[in-house]
Amino acid sequence: MFRATGWVLAAAGAGSVLVAGGGQAAENGVGFYLLGGRGPMAGYIPPPGVYIQNDVYYYSGTGGGGKRFPSGGEIIADVDATIWADFVTGSWVLPQDVLGGNLALGVIVPFGQPDVTADVLLSPASFAPIERSVTDSAFLFGDPVATAALGWHDGNWHWNLTGLLNIPVGDYREGAIANLSFNRWAGDISGAVTWLDPKSGIELSATAGFTFNGTNDVTDYTTGTEFHVEWAATKMLTKALSVGLVGYYYDQVTGDSGPGARLGDYKGQVTALGGTIAYNFELAHTPISARLKIYREFDAVNRLEGTAGYVTVAFPLSTAR
Repeated sequence: MFRATGWVLAAAGAGSVLVAGGGQAAENGVGFYLLGGRGPMAGYIPPPGVYIQNDVYYYSGTGGGGKRFPSGGEIIADVDATIWADFVTGSWVLPQDVLGGNLALGVIVPFGQPDVTADVLLSPASFAPIERSVTDSAFLFGDPVATAALGWHDGNWHWNLTGLLNIPVGDYREGAIANLSFNRWAGDISGAVTWLDPKSGIELSATAGFTFNGTNDVTDYTTGTEFHVEWAATKMLTKALSVGLVGYYYDQVTGDSGPGARLGDYKGQVTALGGTIAYNFELAHTPISARLKIYREFDAVNRLEGTAGYVTVAFPLSTAR
């Protein structure tokens, strides 16, 4: 079984986050899979043990120019949205080999505050706007997410298959335009691969997957199937410091449906590019990784376009010896 030491183990913690939430197309302009949540070391599963990761997430985006979005059963336009959220992830990598690889099980607990300002269209059929803007803001607990990942290692190559399940028990606010929960079951299946050369410190990673969505029973809205790709290229400058480039691409491959889908298929698309910097250190003999990622979106269709940022801290609580 593969064993990681030093900066490799610490970097893996910051690269393997599996998170939900964030801005995409679909109902509320929000998707279950959080774009940019993976990136560096996405294909790597660390050695058996218990791990904690905390991601502070920031997103600021706009949807001006007459763009319309479905939200809380209404149609909104000229949207300005900001979200601060925290995603706490606990994961357990089993000590036994499973199909020749490492199996990781985990749970993600999100909480945070979305702030949304928009014009609400009173008559979705005629798109007649009201004469004032509406602002909505609340501190909320989102839907917990169950995670499972099975990963393998072969020399400098590391790859895994990952599943996510959104459990709709969070603080969903009926009729509100600012929500952190989805009020629907949703699942994501993805594959990731990482090539890591410890001698040169060069690491290349890519992730691709599909998100499948259930129906929001309150709004009678069924979000379509979503495709996402993320990539990263990083270089260790020292044993503690690395820098690199990151990006993602999102495309909704099937349309939204149901009585609540007043805008029709409403397929979304967006691309983002950005940079990352990571610093690895030890505290009381525990390897800790801290990473900053910044993404700038462009070419957005049927969704907000903005800037996303992550501050990630990851460390093992215990590892097999």
